[in-house]
Amino acid sequence: MRRAIWLTGALLALCEGGATAQHGYTQAQVDNGGRLYQASCATCHGPKGDTVRGVALMSGKFSRASSDEELVKIILGGIPGTAMPPNTYTESEAGMIVAYLRSVGGAGGLATTGDPARGKAAFDGRGRCQSCHGAGGGGSRTAPSLADVGAVRTPAEIERSIVDPSADLHPDFRSVRALTRSGETITGRLLNQDSFSIQLLDSNERLRGLQKSDLRESAILSTSPMPAAKGTLSPAEVADLVAYLSTLRGQP
Repeated sequence: MRRAIWLTGALLALCEGGATAQHGYTQAQVDNGGRLYQASCATCHGPKGDTVRGVALMSGKFSRASSDEELVKIILGGIPGTAMPPNTYTESEAGMIVAYLRSVGGAGGLATTGDPARGKAAFDGRGRCQSCHGAGGGGSRTAPSLADVGAVRTPAEIERSIVDPSADLHPDFRSVRALTRSGETITGRLLNQDSFSIQLLDSNERLRGLQKSDLRESAILSTSPMPAAKGTLSPAEVADLVAYLSTLRGQP
């Protein structure tokens, strides 16, 4: 009973303090929540909480819970009919996980000062984003769709991907460069490879199948083909772009 009273009081403080963890928990408790999350929750949700499609645990927005107490109940009881199982955490441990998610949720982005309308203009124009990602963020086969990026990425993550796109490469959109024995250089999105062949989409979205015996060399690139915004967009334009992308949340 005393533990339940402590947890409820902490969660109320968390909500009343603008959903920031420091109002209800000590830093040690937030740190413990982070360790619990990474040790268990990250197995399915990933270290950044974004590997389950349509779920962004660190965005600060939750479609199935309107309060921190409801989040605790979901962690403990799971979600029937989904892959989310019940857990054996204590209530205090579940509260620490919520505190950790709140402490990182939606933090640090430039979107708070950006203008979505100007961001859309930058996306379609000066930023040239639509040339790969499509008008409205629909995407092509060579670049990730951004149609629901606001639902699956925090503003801080969106900002980082714009400023330094090579810092966190999407595993499904790695680039490969191959040099044929005839001297042709072919680059594109890696689809698959095995001991004998490489399949990729080239820059014209043509499917290419290459036999490794026909290549002088091939390599998976550690850099993104997306150009960094630095030197192209001003900090204010980046903020506007983040604000616009944060509004893209897929079909209702």
